Amino acid sequence: MNTQKIGLISDTHGILRSEAKRLLGDCDHIIHAGDIDDIRILNELKSIAPTTAVKGNMDFGAWAQNLKEIERIVFGKWSILIVHNVDHLSQTENKADIVIFGHSHRFSEKKNGQTLFINPGSAGPRRFSLPITMAILHLGEEVIVERIQLQNKT
Repeated sequence: MNTQKIGLISDTHGILRSEAKRLLGDCDHIIHAGDIDDIRILNELKSIAPTTAVKGNMDFGAWAQNLKEIERIVFGKWSILIVHNVDHLSQTENKADIVIFGHSHRFSEKKNGQTLFINPGSAGPRRFSLPITMAILHLGEEVIVERIQLQNKT
């Protein structure tokens, strides 16, 4: 099975850092877990690689109307569910191998039963004293999550 490289990003809030763009440049697909804030960010991501994005609580306006609250995608044998706020999922909705979410601005990687929950953290403006992070998901026979801390410059 070929390994696929999926860029995970969330809570960009209108900023797409040059370091993030460089890291996403060799990804097969990009997942944005909401709070994009600006159509230009989404368009730029789509110009880098095929992109799946969900609507966050800060995504307003006509451009955000077409974003769904929940997306499901499949890469090889891996089913992925994407949502901005993981608390908005019901028990029946989170049937997937991997759940990607954002909202809290905190990186996390936790297994709950058979499902791996990943929050890439916030790649947008620094909030509080939290690090600026994103992740790369390597999908092959196994799942490998690479946590990336970005520099505090755009």
